[in-house]
This record gives sequence, C-alpha cells and structure tokens, in this order.
Amino acid sequence: MSNELRFDGRVAIVTGAGQGLGRAHALLLASRGARVVVNDLGGTATGGGKSSEAADRVVAEIKAAGGEAVANYDSVEDGARIVQSALDHFKRLDIVINNAGILRDTTFHKMSEQDWELIYRVHLLGAFRVTHAAWPHLREAGYGRILFTSSAAGIYGNFGQANYGMAKLGLVGLARTLALEGAKKNILVNVIAPIAGSRLTETILPKEVTDALKPEYVSPLVAVLCHESCEENGGLFEVGGGFMAKLRWQRTEGTRFKLGRNLTPELVQGQWAAITDFEKATFPSDVASSMQPVMENLESKSRGGNEFIDVDAALGYEFPAVSTSYDERDLSLYALGVGAARDPLNPKELRFVYENHGDGFQPLPSYAVVPAVNAVLKLVAEGKQAPGLNYGLDRVLHGEQYTELLRPLPPHAKLRHQGRIKDIFDKGKNALVVTDIRTFDAATGEELVRNEMTIFVRGAGGWGGDRGPSSDVNVPPERAPDAVVTEKTSDNQALLYRLSGDWNPLHADPEFANAFGFPKPILHGLCTFGHVARHVLATYRDSDARYFKSIKVRFADSVFPGETLQTEMWKESDSRIVLRCKVVERNKVVISNAAIELHTELPKASAAPKAEAQAPKAAPAASQGSASAEVFGVIGRYVEKHPELVAKVGNVYLFKLTSPESAWTLDLKNGQGGVTQGAVGKADCTLELTDADFMEMTSGKADPQKLYFGGKLKISGNVMASQKLNFLTKIDPREVGAASGAAAKAEAPKADAAKSSGPACAPAVFKALQERLTKSPELAAEVAALVQFKLTAPEGAWVVDLRSSPGSVSEGTQAGATATLTLADEDLQALARGTVTARELFQRSRLRVDGDVRVAHRLGFLKNLV
Repeated sequence: MSNELRFDGRVAIVTGAGQGLGRAHALLLASRGARVVVNDLGGTATGGGKSSEAADRVVAEIKAAGGEAVANYDSVEDGARIVQSALDHFKRLDIVINNAGILRDTTFHKMSEQDWELIYRVHLLGAFRVTHAAWPHLREAGYGRILFTSSAAGIYGNFGQANYGMAKLGLVGLARTLALEGAKKNILVNVIAPIAGSRLTETILPKEVTDALKPEYVSPLVAVLCHESCEENGGLFEVGGGFMAKLRWQRTEGTRFKLGRNLTPELVQGQWAAITDFEKATFPSDVASSMQPVMENLESKSRGGNEFIDVDAALGYEFPAVSTSYDERDLSLYALGVGAARDPLNPKELRFVYENHGDGFQPLPSYAVVPAVNAVLKLVAEGKQAPGLNYGLDRVLHGEQYTELLRPLPPHAKLRHQGRIKDIFDKGKNALVVTDIRTFDAATGEELVRNEMTIFVRGAGGWGGDRGPSSDVNVPPERAPDAVVTEKTSDNQALLYRLSGDWNPLHADPEFANAFGFPKPILHGLCTFGHVARHVLATYRDSDARYFKSIKVRFADSVFPGETLQTEMWKESDSRIVLRCKVVERNKVVISNAAIELHTELPKASAAPKAEAQAPKAAPAASQGSASAEVFGVIGRYVEKHPELVAKVGNVYLFKLTSPESAWTLDLKNGQGGVTQGAVGKADCTLELTDADFMEMTSGKADPQKLYFGGKLKISGNVMASQKLNFLTKIDPREVGAASGAAAKAEAPKADAAKSSGPACAPAVFKALQERLTKSPELAAEVAALVQFKLTAPEGAWVVDLRSSPGSVSEGTQAGATATLTLADEDLQALARGTVTARELFQRSRLRVDGDVRVAHRLGFLKNLV
C-alpha cells in the first residue's frame, strides 16, 4: 500500500513487551520495519520474580516474521542499560514506549509503604529513568517519539488503586512537560490510557470482558503517535475495544471576586452554583490559559458588598428586555386610582378617564412609571433578579422615584423596557439600589420614558462603600408655599390603585400588613406620587398633561387609605415647581425633596424614527468635526464598497466614545450596511472607550486586546461578535491617518481658542481658599484629604492639602493625591460662586474624579469663595 505507515530504519524501545499491550506494540512496529528492543523483566504481575522467557519469546516471533529485534531483561529502574542496549545493537534510538507496569491493589487503609513504593518505582520512576537516559540522544538526533502509558485509574480514580492512580496521573504531568521541552527538537510526547485485556486488568474486569478487549485494538493508535508523520504533541488518549478518543481538561467559567473586598466563606458558598456550573465550560490547554482569568482578575478592584449585596456583580447589570402594552382602559383605571375625576363633572380631569372626551383624551403623565414598575414586578415574579442582589421583598421599600417623559404619552402603545442597575450606595445600616429603566415604543424604537427607581434595602449596608449624593436637594425655601392643594383619599384607594398592576399584598391584605407592623394596608407610594402630579398640573398648567416633563420625589413616610393629602408647592421658575406632601391628620411629611419640571410651551412633536429593521445610511462624517468622525466616514465608505460584509458579519455595533462624547452605529446586518451617527436601533455588540483610545486602536497604535484587559475598552452584549470586526484592519491605514490628520487640523484652531479663552479664574479662587482655610482651620479636618485640581481652558494645576489643619494651597502637582479633580477653569469659578454643585458637574460629565470619589462630595469648602 502506498500510504502504509512504515518505520523502516527506526529503532524503538518497548518496555514490558513480554506480553499483553507491550507485546502487541512490539509486533506491530516490527512488522512495519522498526528494529525493536523488547524489554521485559519477566516478573509477576505484582512485581515478584525475574525471567528472560517472555522477552525471548517475543523476539523469536518478530524474527520468525522477518523482522529485527533484541531482548533486554533489565528493570526499568535501570533505564540507562535499556537505552544502551538499543545503541549497542542498532547504533541509534528513535522511539520510546513506556509500557512496563505492575499492580499492588489494596484499599488505602490497608496499603503498606512497600505497596506504595514499588508501584511508584516501576511506573513513574522507571518511566523517568528510561526516558531520561534516551533524552540526550533524541535531542542530538533532532528527532524522537515518546509514549507514556497512563490509566483510567489515574485520570478518574479507582477504588483500591490509590498507589496505581497516583503513578499513572503523574505520568500525564511528566508527558505534558516533556512535550513542551522537546518540541523544538522534534521530540513529540503523548500519553495513552488503554483499556485492554491483560494480567493487569484481570483483577478488576470480568474474564469475558478481558477476553474481548484485545491489545491489538490499542496498538494501531500507538503506531500513529510514534510515526514520523505525527504532529500530535502533549495529547492524552483513551483507547480500547475499538474506541479511541482524545481527552482535554475542562473547567467551569467559574466566578471572580474582585480584589480588595472581604472575601468570606459565606460569599464563596453563595457563588457555589456558578463555581461548579459546566454550562459555559472552558478548556485550558496550557499554564498560560489556565492563569488567564487569574491574571485578568488582578486588575480588578472591588466596590465592596456583603451577603445581601455584591456591588461588583450587580452594578451595571442589564436586565432582559420586557414587553408590555396599555390602552385607554388602562390609563382611565390608573387615573381613577390616583384620584382623578373625583368630581365627574370636572371637564379638565374627565379627559384623563373618558376616551371620547370632546377636547381629546389625555393620558395622565405620571402613568409613565406604571409600565416600568410592572416590568420590574414581572421579572421578580419570574425569579429574574440581578446577580449579586440577594434580598427579598421583605427588606425592600420604594425610596425615591424619578420619571421623565421625552414626549407626551400616546393613548395606547406597545412598549419595550430595558433596565440596568445604575448605582448602589451604602447608607450605613441600609443600602440604596438605583435601577435605570428606559421605555421604548416597540414599533418604532423611539424612546418615550426614562425612569430611575431607587429602592431602600433595610439592613443591607455597612460595607464602607460610596454613600451617594447629598440628600439636600429639592428643599423647599423658608417661606410660605405659593400654592396648596388638599385632597382626601378614599378608604378603598389602595384596592383601586393596585388594579394598575402593583400586586404587593402589603396594600391589600390586613394580616400581611399587620405582620409588617402596620395597623392596616398602606397606600402605594406611587399612588401618592400620582396625586401630587395631578395637583401641580391643575395648579400651574390647567390640568393639561402635555406640559408635563418630569417628576422626582422621595417617599418619606406611609399613607393610609382615607387620609387627607396636602400638597404644598413653591414656584422656583416658570418651569420648575418644588413641592412637599403631608398627611393632614398626622401632620406627617410623606413626600419630600420633590420637584416637577413643566414645559413653558407645548413641545413640538418629533418625527417618528425609522423602524429598527431599516439599514442606516452612511453619515457625512467629515462634517462632524472630530477625528473619530472622520474615521467613521472612512469606515462608512469602506462598507459601501464591500456590501458582502453584511452576510459575513451579521451584527449591529454601537460605539460609545467619551472625551468628547459621541455614539456611532455600524450596521453590518441590515440591507447594504452603513455607518450612522448616534444610537440607531438595537445593537448586538456595544463597545465603549475614549475617543483617543479609539483613534489609537484604528490607527494600529493600540492593541484592542490590551485595551480590553486594561479596562480601557468595555464590550457588552454579544462579546464574541467583536471578533468579527477584524475586517477594520483591511482598511487602508493611510486613509485612516489622512482622516485623523484632517480632523486634527480642523480642531487645532478650536483648541488654541480654548487655551486663550481669557484670563484664568483659578489663581483668584485658590487665593481666596487659602484665606478661608487660615480663618477656619476646622475645614481641613472635615475633608482630611490631599486634593489635586487639574484645570482646562486654560490649563493649570493646584494642590490643596487638607490632611492637617489649617491646610495649604499651592500651584503645581503632587504625587499621592487622595483624589484628582479635572474640570474647566470656568466650572471651578461656578463652584466657587455657588451657582453649580460638584454633583451637577459630575452628572453632566464636566467634572472627572480619579481616586476617592467621596472627596467630590466634600467640596462645600469652595462655595461662595468669590
């Protein structure tokens, strides 16, 4: 046969070749032209005795068939003598098959040291000595094939074979290492774990099974692994009875605890399902891949947590999308639930509950919170909680609510809600969890509503984390309210409101309410929320819902159905109303720190966006004015020339860039594909990085993998889809560079203008700060930090050392800052004047905080400096 695997000219050592597997290996190799050293001590299966008969018999068989062989009777512990036998008789050595073995089976508690030692010496030490003696000759020749014989007992363990299992698995580790060390010299090393009928298996397998497991079913695989055409190296194979398969290590995806937190046995136990779940298995092939998750985790820094809240696992989690719908009936029922049309002849409020109203039906704008809450309750009912949030409804209270309408609600709609855990704050004994929920028109993809739901979790704080922003917001002025509305709720108000979807029994079941310390069921906080929204609309916009923009409230205390609500309102401007709501009977504030924003003119209807399925067209990126915009223009032109990318890639990518902020959608899924500025439709994969890092990456100066592992590139959604972006490397780098250069030139005048925008305010601000610290040295103790200020437009740097009284101020930079604050010179002046707060600047991305974020919450010492 022309494709027959031959071993002509090769010399092989087969240990334990007097019978069984070794005999079958030796006979097969010799029949294919190999010259074989048939090694066998001739002892018993348990290691006793010695005889030359077994080896001589196999040599005779080989010679009778026309082959070449020589017998060797040395113990494998004398490996050097076995190797020398090959060199003396055949002048070379190419193949080493470590097959020799014995058994000393007994349970571990009965096992003697001799039982342990003898197995180790024959299987592991013997294989080492034979291979170690052969190694220099194989290296010098630049060729070698080595095979070790392991066992299922070593891979999986087997009752009564602790000694044998130890040795057999040790051979796997030895082989894997030699495979690495010998590869450069063309020395390939592999392992088999055979199942064959022999004197070693007759003690553990029935005779009829042993008889059927012929050694001849194993030797063909051995021949392939020992042939010069073999490229397999470091492999482990199970073989026997006609079955052959390669094994590899499998590992669960596991879980990662970020460094710096208090890692307790309870936390480990709580993650046991993830630690042991093989659904998302990986297959590490070497030490580097084994260490990869560990090395990646070394870059992590924990935000903390406890048994109730794991901030690292929960923060940023995106919930699965939830679909809901509503119609005029749902809106009418809600409006009745929050007290609307109590006077059925009031034409202004009748339009909230009557779909055929002559002036047109209007959804009450506070209804915008209901579909989002119902989406959350749906997830809860399905057991879909964010990872790391390990508390039940018994610990939960609705703490704050923010609802913003991007346009007036339609009278009916099908909606899609997308939620994520936005913030988690440690309030000492308790905790706050903020969930951001965006609501979209399911048909068009248009964003309709933004909700931020802040949940107060009792007894879940205390890990020393960020306490969050100050509570001193939306505080009424020290004067009488500009308007007051008083309204009594009905005794069955909670039962009516719950028909809008909030099924919590705390609002309906007297026994359940008693169990939580209430004399009777309480009114939903969001029911009171709806009442105050109506009161403000009626007072300042004649109950016209179209003027409503947003509402933010804090739920301060409970309301019982039948109590009287009194909403006090202060008009800060034509568009902003600060409010407070009390229960008259108990003089208790039930809604505090609240404000409603109203439109001063009816908002114009915006054109409905295209459906998500439509493919975006390439944007005229060259007119956008930034380097990244120019590059996306290049990408768009490339996609236009290569429409086949849509079929090859099949994904929509959203690039979110910062400093400056921009968003770009790369659609390689729909139509001919294209690039569009902004977030269009639903992305399969989202990549977040700075504008500068994007430019470095697309120009080839930065490695995307290093950006990812360094935390500079965040990938969410279908992470594997990011691998299909390698087509970007085919874009002519000269075209990308030209685009970058053109944008840089266009930006240069702007940058120069920023640097020369006028005299810096910083010197005057910091001079005034030094004077304040001298007069009020106690301010330093309140902050107790080294604060580095980095200013832009114009650039400057100042150090404020408040680690000891009275504190000091100096121009320049200093290492070891507790926090570094980067902001524009004009924003520093606004802080010093008190016209803006650090929180407002941070939320608008105009204040960057590196280091201890808590320092930014203690910048009150700058207020009213100038």
